[in-house]
Amino acid sequence: MGTILIVDDVQTDRELIGRVVQQTGHKPEYATDGSEALSRAKEVRPQLIFLDVVMPSMNGFHACRKLKTDPDTSTIPVVLVTSKGGDSDRFWGQKQGADDHVAKPFTPETLHAIIKRYVG
Repeated sequence: MGTILIVDDVQTDRELIGRVVQQTGHKPEYATDGSEALSRAKEVRPQLIFLDVVMPSMNGFHACRKLKTDPDTSTIPVVLVTSKGGDSDRFWGQKQGADDHVAKPFTPETLHAIIKRYVG
């Protein structure tokens, strides 16, 4: 199976998502902020990126925009995982190029469905 990059500044959230990724037979890789996400995405070439929005240094919206405008990473599906679940937040995420949006708190079933949709 493939690699899924999990980007979140909260260790507990990274671990929760990582467990679900492992349950689906994929390998989790991790980054703790938007800047690290950009370099890790180029390094590990994940099949999917779960990207938190509220993070230090570079937020997820900015990181998503950079990922989607870089030819090396533009085709990787990006799913925003965030407590910012309002309609305006979803709209803004789509404008940055996000492929999907998952609100916190999430269920393992929700993440399983997302993984199946984008990675198989």
